[in-house]
Amino acid sequence: MNILLLGSGGREHAFAHSLSQSPLCEKLYIAPGNAGTALVGENLAFAATDFAAIKQCCLDKQISLVVVGPEDPLVKGIVDFFSQETTLSHIAIVGPTQRGANLEGSKEFAKEFMQRHQIPTARYASFTKETITEGLHFLETMQAPYVLKADGLAAGKGVVILENLQEAQAELKKMLLEEKFGNASQKVVIEEFLRGIELSCFVLTDGDSYLVLPTAKDYKRIGEGDTGLNTGGMGAVSPVPFADASFMKKIEDRIIKPTVEGLQKEKITYRGIIFIGLIKVGEDPYVIEYNVRMGDPETEVVLPRIQTDLVTLLEATAKGKLRNVSLSIDPRSATTVVVVSGGYPEEYQKGKVISGLDTQGESLVFHAGTIEKEGKILTSGGRVLAVTSLDNDFKEALKKSYQRIEKISFEGMYYRRDIGMDL
Repeated sequence: MNILLLGSGGREHAFAHSLSQSPLCEKLYIAPGNAGTALVGENLAFAATDFAAIKQCCLDKQISLVVVGPEDPLVKGIVDFFSQETTLSHIAIVGPTQRGANLEGSKEFAKEFMQRHQIPTARYASFTKETITEGLHFLETMQAPYVLKADGLAAGKGVVILENLQEAQAELKKMLLEEKFGNASQKVVIEEFLRGIELSCFVLTDGDSYLVLPTAKDYKRIGEGDTGLNTGGMGAVSPVPFADASFMKKIEDRIIKPTVEGLQKEKITYRGIIFIGLIKVGEDPYVIEYNVRMGDPETEVVLPRIQTDLVTLLEATAKGKLRNVSLSIDPRSATTVVVVSGGYPEEYQKGKVISGLDTQGESLVFHAGTIEKEGKILTSGGRVLAVTSLDNDFKEALKKSYQRIEKISFEGMYYRRDIGMDL
């Protein structure tokens, strides 16, 4: 079959790598893709949110399966668009409807959903500029640190955690009155800070049955020792060593089952990935957030561990036949280390020549912010590459990733040298 993959980051290169290896994949197209995806499929020059171009491509290229990488097209209703267009309705597409995508598109919707279905999460309240006075008072009832979340999509950067009440109140004013995160912060969710260790859980569901994919732990801060500004993610490890069988059973019973059943009860059509951001407080799991697609860089450690054919899995998800597929997982650990441009996540330069990519080795080098120009691979984003390795022990896998990174270079290159050290 011909497959269209939407997106352009490290997550999409990891998807493209796995999809292209399937005997079911005849031709793989990626829109818009990057220099890495071009190695395993054909890049197409249109945005992942350009529905008209996507429609034309599906008809011209006789696409049978559409895989949506990022959240934007889902929140904008691409699944609904496919079901409503008679010329596209026969094409399998992986993802929730626009209503289902609200689990990520609106923090308030997600919190209310969790409340309705008794899914453990932090205490919260949401505010707009009209209710900012109540918001400032609500902060006074909370204990430090203070967690403020832009309600809408803010590219993973809409969460601010502050230790000081006055700073938190000033931040709330910036978010609501000055629209610090644009439309995303027209509404702000303030929630209780949960102290514990985080992990990511991924679930494939066709709306009826579900499969639990490998867990992962990612590292968000730019600096070593988990310091500095939040980023899209600086590295990841899978599986999470502390997520043993008894803890996973708690996650399934208290969070995964009620989530899938909640979607059914509310008649929300959901045939895709549920990414559950969790925190382990004591011995109990709590939901921090939902995403409606795979995480990045978690995808780069989760997909290489899935031994079941990925096209089979995703097609079954889109067609409501997931109960017919079994999941096989590589027991080894996977680690990924993200290599970024100097200055990221603030201002950074693009167009730096990357050398050392053609060195052979066991590690997988996934491209994120790269572009091919006149036969050279150049940097084109903040997060540039994700270097993934597998081994029986995550520490050995990390050694392999770091050894591979030593052979890569570009001006201003930076990466964290402490990924997985807290485990």
